[in-house]
Amino acid sequence: MPIILKSMVTLSEENYLKAIYHLGKQGVNAVSTNAIAEKMDTKASSVTDMIKKLAEKNLVNYIKYQGVSLTKEGRLTAASVVRKHRLWEVFLVEKLQFSWDEVHEVAEQLEHIQSKKLVNELDTFLEYPTHDPHGDPIPDKDGNITKTDKIILSQLQVNQRCMCVGVNDSSADFLKYLDKHHIALGTQIQILSKEPFDESLTIKVDDVVINISKVVANNIYVKSQTL
Repeated sequence: MPIILKSMVTLSEENYLKAIYHLGKQGVNAVSTNAIAEKMDTKASSVTDMIKKLAEKNLVNYIKYQGVSLTKEGRLTAASVVRKHRLWEVFLVEKLQFSWDEVHEVAEQLEHIQSKKLVNELDTFLEYPTHDPHGDPIPDKDGNITKTDKIILSQLQVNQRCMCVGVNDSSADFLKYLDKHHIALGTQIQILSKEPFDESLTIKVDDVVINISKVVANNIYVKSQTL
């Protein structure tokens, strides 16, 4: 039986729910109001006011000094927003030839479309993708997520091979950096050496050797492969 919310969720409320969802690992873990304020780039007092509104709609659980977590209704609502965002990113990249550093801001606008039929038809049209162009999993219509076996590039040892399966930093600047070095989803990478001083890496991307910093390596998700 579908869950009926007490009232329509506003665009601003959806953004807060999505922030809590991401900060709390799909909304299961409690997160602090300060963390939400930083994520939303707003004042802690504004977060407290919004949390009270969300609690009245049974979308969040909030205990002072213990943090905020999503209720079942809240998780479903947040997962729906994330689902729409990532499906639209797939559409923009695959069908309209946007680059992966261009899609986030556009998808931020499209994620608030309320038509369930449109979203389901979009999913069908795209042949039910499980991940967006950045490697992030797409929740299904029930909010379930397919787990991906991945680690960060910096965790690999010298001579290990891997394949890029996602990014932790999806900012346009970072994605443009990866494009510059021809690193994308599916790119084959081999660790050639690690610098003890700053933990920077020398890697082979396909047949090209490049040096990357620890910061870069910490923001690339890979799947390890056997030699």
